[in-house]
Amino acid sequence: MKTSISLVLSSGGARGIAQIGAIKALEEQGFVIKSIAGSSIGSLIGGLYAMGKLDDFTHWLKTLKRRDVFNLMDFTWSSSGVMKGEKIFNKIKTFIPDIDIENMPISFVAVSTDILHQKEIVFREGSFFDAVRASIAIPGVFTPVNHMDNILVDGGLINPLPLNHLPSTDESKIVVAVDVNAPEETTFSVAKANSKYGGYLTITQKAILTMLGKITELSIDLYKPDIVVHIPRNVIGVWDYHRAEYLIEIGRERMLATLNEYWSANSETAAKPTKL
Repeated sequence: MKTSISLVLSSGGARGIAQIGAIKALEEQGFVIKSIAGSSIGSLIGGLYAMGKLDDFTHWLKTLKRRDVFNLMDFTWSSSGVMKGEKIFNKIKTFIPDIDIENMPISFVAVSTDILHQKEIVFREGSFFDAVRASIAIPGVFTPVNHMDNILVDGGLINPLPLNHLPSTDESKIVVAVDVNAPEETTFSVAKANSKYGGYLTITQKAILTMLGKITELSIDLYKPDIVVHIPRNVIGVWDYHRAEYLIEIGRERMLATLNEYWSANSETAAKPTKL
């Protein structure tokens, strides 16, 4: 029998592309993803997988060059953000149609932050693209989303790894989390990845990354997922979406290594999926 899991994907900008590789590794090893919760870029990756369109997105992502990424940035003079975030979604909609979350083949939720009322807003139904646009609205970068009486921004602001919002309550499933805000590792450097956008991290950027990392650690300690894959926050630059193949392979390798560690540590109590 194949092993069913619930998957939680974190915020983290371009680093979130590594989560595609992590999902590929899970599929290779015979796991079946039954439910997904995602925040920010994790909501985009997780939702596309839940609707069965992640391969189409991945194929397009691998074609992007540095200039293509820049051309998808629709700058605005708004005081609430420097980009509207419409251009990228309009492009994705040309090859991936919108779908209501409640109609997805796999249970899925996306998390955003209501800065007006200082609380989380969890999307369990309605337009997928509307939910993700709210979930990825990095404060000061993308303009916020007006939703009912809420002003929505990036879900990672208060919940970068939404372990508490998995759509399934089936405790028999293994919970797998992918954290792309993990502490820096000397193995990686932005310079090594040939990044120009994120080569110099300002004090503000470092402060934000430190905050996300600490919130994530607290969430992991509190909700204790069965498996956690850590992707260092210095693995790539903030806007290096053109480095998809590199990031996908990092995610795949990290997931496989983490799975092997998990089964080795639990060899007497945990049954392996058929392919592992």
